Amino acid sequence: MKFSLFAHMERTSQQQSYVDSYDEFLRLCQLADQGGMHAIWTGEHHCMDFTIAPNPFINIADLASKLDNVRLGTGTIIAPFWHPIKLAGESAMTDIITSGRLELGIARGAYSYEYERLMPSMNAWEAGARMREMIPAIQGLWSGNYKHDGEYYKFPESTSTPKPMQSSGPPIWIAARDPNSHEFAIKNNCNVQVTPLWQGYKEVRDLIARFKDAQIKCQNKAQSKIMLLQHTFVAGSDDEIDYAAKKFSEFYGHFGAWFKNERPVDQALMKKLSVSELEALDMYSPSVMKDNLAIGNSTDVINLLKKYEELGYDEFAYWIDSGMSFELKKASLDRFINEVMPAFQ
Repeated sequence: MKFSLFAHMERTSQQQSYVDSYDEFLRLCQLADQGGMHAIWTGEHHCMDFTIAPNPFINIADLASKLDNVRLGTGTIIAPFWHPIKLAGESAMTDIITSGRLELGIARGAYSYEYERLMPSMNAWEAGARMREMIPAIQGLWSGNYKHDGEYYKFPESTSTPKPMQSSGPPIWIAARDPNSHEFAIKNNCNVQVTPLWQGYKEVRDLIARFKDAQIKCQNKAQSKIMLLQHTFVAGSDDEIDYAAKKFSEFYGHFGAWFKNERPVDQALMKKLSVSELEALDMYSPSVMKDNLAIGNSTDVINLLKKYEELGYDEFAYWIDSGMSFELKKASLDRFINEVMPAFQ
C-alpha cells in the first residue's frame, strides 16, 4: 500500500494571510516529498476559506518546481466547472510541466454553495452526468481527432494541444461511492478514490466491497486501483489524541454546515458554530472521531492501516486539513513518515 498526502490551504480567521496559508501548505508538501510519500493531492474549491483551491493545476505546477520525486494529483477537479477541451489541454500541459508526474482526480463536486455560483440551477444529479460525459471526451481529446456530440458538450473534431507527456495520458481517478460509479470508473480505464468521511471501518469495508464487485462485473477490464482518503493524526500523547478528536469534530461540524449551505458567510468565512451547536451534532462528536478516523499513537495508526491493506486498498491518502495549527500538523506528519510508513516497507 502506497501513502500520499491530501492537503489544501486552510484559513480559519481573517487575521491569517493567504500568503502564510500557502507557505504552510507548501512546507507540508515539502515534508511529504522529502519523507518518501508517493503522491500529493490537492483539489478545487471556490469562494470558501474552508478549503482554498481555485485551480489545482497552478499549485501543482509550482510544486513541480520545488519537489523532486512525489507524484502530483488533483484531488479533485470539479468536472461541471470545466469544458472537456479546456480540461484536456490544461491537464496535458500540467503533465508536461511536472515531467509526467500528474494524476488527474475528477469528481462531480459536493457543495451547493459552489454550484449556485458557478453553475446556477445545476443539481448533484446533473453534475454527475456531466462528469460521466466528460471522462471519455478527455481521453478522446488526448488521443486526438476526436469529435463529441453529447447531452452537455458538442464540438467538432478536435485534438488536445498539447498532448500529455504520459503515453496514455495521466492516470484518471474518479471519486466514487455508489456501485454504478465504481463500474463506470473501471469500464473507462480509471482508478477509484473513496472517502468514508466521518464514518467508520464498516464504511471503509463496504466501499472496497463495491469496488471488488464492480471488478468482477466488469471482468476486471482495467486493472483499476483504489485509494482511501481519510483524516489522520498521529499523536505524541493521549492529550493530543483528545485534542485532535475535538478539532476533527469541529471540522466536520463546519463541513456539514458548508454542505447544507444555510449559515451566513462573510468574506469567504462561514459564521462559526457555537459550542452548543457543535455538541448537538452527535454524529460528529469527538468520541465518534476517535472511533472512526485514523487518530492515535503510531502503533494505533499502524494497526488500523494494516487492516486497510488487508482489505486490498492500493493507496492511503493522509487527509491533513483539520483547522489545527501548522506545528501540530507538521508533528503528526513527521510521526507518520518516520514511525508509521516504515512498518509497511
